[in-house]
Amino acid sequence: MTHRRTAAIALGGLSLAATLAGCAPTPAESAGGSTGADAATGGSTASEPYADGDYTATGEYQTPGGTESIEVEVTLAGDAIDTVTVTGNATDSTAQRYQGEFIDGIAAEVEGVDIDELAVDKVAGSSLTSDGFNAAIEQIKADALA
Repeated sequence: MTHRRTAAIALGGLSLAATLAGCAPTPAESAGGSTGADAATGGSTASEPYADGDYTATGEYQTPGGTESIEVEVTLAGDAIDTVTVTGNATDSTAQRYQGEFIDGIAAEVEGVDIDELAVDKVAGSSLTSDGFNAAIEQIKADALA
């Protein structure tokens, strides 16, 4: 074996050892903790700890007729929507109709669902009202963080 081949094999072995060492868990990870990087990037699968209770927020959204809004009231229990009440504030007759359809169908879509898993897109034919609902839910999540 030549001197160059021996050096290349030795360097390759050191590189492999360094790579494997970078994959080894830190003492905190071995003890069941997580690193700051995991926490910052959402590496944890645990949901956010929301405080149980009643929350209200207003969500605005854009329609062809202008800006409309809805008021969303939820009761959180164990990070899930226990109850939901939506009140329409539409000024346009078309928006009033769509808000009414949304209000009639929203409870069946979200009650019992983890608040972090909500992704309301279209309810009872109303898609724009969902934007206002989602905006209100984001505010409620911020308010409910324990």
